[in-house]
Amino acid sequence: MENTFTVRTDLAVEERESFPGDGGEISGVSLREWHRSDSHIKMTEVKILDEKGSKAMGKPIGTYITLEADELSMKDEDYHREVSEELANQIERLLEGKDYRKPNFHVLVAGLGNSSVTPDSLGPRVLNNLQVTRHLKIQYGDDFWKGRTMPIISGIVPGVMAQTGMESAEILKGIIEETEPDLIIAIDALAARSVKRLGTTIQLTNTGIHPGSGVGNHRHSLTLESLGVPVMAIGVPTVVGAAAIVHDTVSAMIGALSESMETKGMGDFIGKLNSDEQYDLIRELLEPEFGPLYVTPPDIDETVKELSFTISEGIHLAFLGQEVS
Repeated sequence: MENTFTVRTDLAVEERESFPGDGGEISGVSLREWHRSDSHIKMTEVKILDEKGSKAMGKPIGTYITLEADELSMKDEDYHREVSEELANQIERLLEGKDYRKPNFHVLVAGLGNSSVTPDSLGPRVLNNLQVTRHLKIQYGDDFWKGRTMPIISGIVPGVMAQTGMESAEILKGIIEETEPDLIIAIDALAARSVKRLGTTIQLTNTGIHPGSGVGNHRHSLTLESLGVPVMAIGVPTVVGAAAIVHDTVSAMIGALSESMETKGMGDFIGKLNSDEQYDLIRELLEPEFGPLYVTPPDIDETVKELSFTISEGIHLAFLGQEVS
């Protein structure tokens, strides 16, 4: 039976994995996987080619690139540097066809999220590490940029609606009108379906971003259509739904129950349910007690801190051509 249950996720690679087979047979969707030869970074590119593919995947038409690196959870500066380099390569791939090396090319980096909530603080923390350059143009004038190939970089942390009373999209529209950027890079924390991807996966996409969609908190989208400027999104999953965690362990639970004669009947009962029914049962058991609960790792503070440096250095390498200490 086709797997049609909905477990919230922001990752295109997880949407692709929810289909039977290797995902290559999904109409309107192309898939490519590869490993970087000199490291353990796994790359996955999911391209949604048309409206049929968009409907099947539940995501906009565009390119979704995922970097999976299990060792990102470790405090290894050399490995994080490798990931920053690969991230820079993939940023440049998504910018193919755009003359981002030309003088006065303006990149606005938006750090989305709530700096006071650790799992949601990735965007603001990346901005804390970002080397902005727009003030140099203002201070020294156009002559400063003559003969230089690096773009103008500016940054903003728009906060969340509970703090400002405004949507991030509303704040960005005002900034766009005043500063006229050529590209927006939105950094945000994401929700995953699988615990193993928390803090070890980076997703890039040229489709923009829908803040809060992975946890059912739909905010105004940040896209070319809504803002009038191309939007690249970079995100890392930092939370996973409790129901999704339980769903991932159902098979093991069924096996354990079926091994005992005392609980064999219960194991057989759950095993006969399809994926939809299993997930509905889990939600019925969990949500009355805990609500729509989301879980984050115990070391999330250190994870977000390390990843904020990794992502900011990837942006520096892509646009400035160097790491910034």
